[in-house]
Amino acid sequence: MTAIVEEQTVSNWQRFRQSHFWHSFCIDKVAQISFLVFVAYVIAALLAPLMAPFDPYDPGSIDIMNSELPPSWQEEGDATFWLGTDAQGRDLWSTILYGTRVSLMIGICAVMLQAFLGICIGLVAGYVGGKVDSLLMRLADVQLSFSTMMVAIIVLAVFQATFGTQLYQELAMVMLILVIGIAEWPQYARTVRASVLAEKEKEYVDAARVMGLRAPRIMFRHILPNTLSPILVISTVQVANAIISEAALSFLGLGMPVSQPSLGSLISSGFEYIFSGSWWITVIPGLVLIVLVLVMNLLGDWLRDVLNPKLYKG
Repeated sequence: MTAIVEEQTVSNWQRFRQSHFWHSFCIDKVAQISFLVFVAYVIAALLAPLMAPFDPYDPGSIDIMNSELPPSWQEEGDATFWLGTDAQGRDLWSTILYGTRVSLMIGICAVMLQAFLGICIGLVAGYVGGKVDSLLMRLADVQLSFSTMMVAIIVLAVFQATFGTQLYQELAMVMLILVIGIAEWPQYARTVRASVLAEKEKEYVDAARVMGLRAPRIMFRHILPNTLSPILVISTVQVANAIISEAALSFLGLGMPVSQPSLGSLISSGFEYIFSGSWWITVIPGLVLIVLVLVMNLLGDWLRDVLNPKLYKG
């Protein structure tokens, strides 16, 4: 039995290595570098407690006398803090590691929520059709008429004004995931609906109906797997968009609190010091955010080209 499982595993791996997907990845240097950089970000975020020399959440490890120390390569820098410190005296390298973890968590969880809502609504709209389709798509059109930032600013500002700043800071991550996730579901719904309209007329769907399978099983077990390619492409780009949205909201004071740093809140907290000479507090987290968003967009472009044969030029 074990030998059979091992043989199947080897066979699957061989098929994957012979696939168009793997071949295109091996010949695309930009995709390889982007993937390696993204994996490095994920590993750094997951291992932040082990890699960070200081815990930015622990007030006992923070000394206000160390505030606004420049990076170690400058004359006034301290070798203990190689990227310098922020206005509170926290080690910038440690806060960036923890901030990257928070930003990635918000981005990935928000996109998972977007995908769940959008896929369910898109499947129902495309498969059922008729008045249900019209109602759901008009709802999506109304949602798309409002920008994500506008909806997020209004909802988060009202919540903060109604329930107080302290409660908002405790629930900041959950609120950001909910607002960003709910505001962007139409992107998935419209894409999935278009794919379902094309798939539901094919013979395998008719065969499933003849066998007496119920509509939910046909939608999720048979049609959905054939619509995953555009969903993967959208998800890659949407994670980057969600991270940017979180950073923008944090910059406006509606994101993560200073006590739980994200990349956006780090940029925001150091912005008022940039003209006084403490440029590293804002610039370094900003560069980290730019590189993260860039590699995710590059991976999204590569996936779009590979999964769409009409666009692939390899």
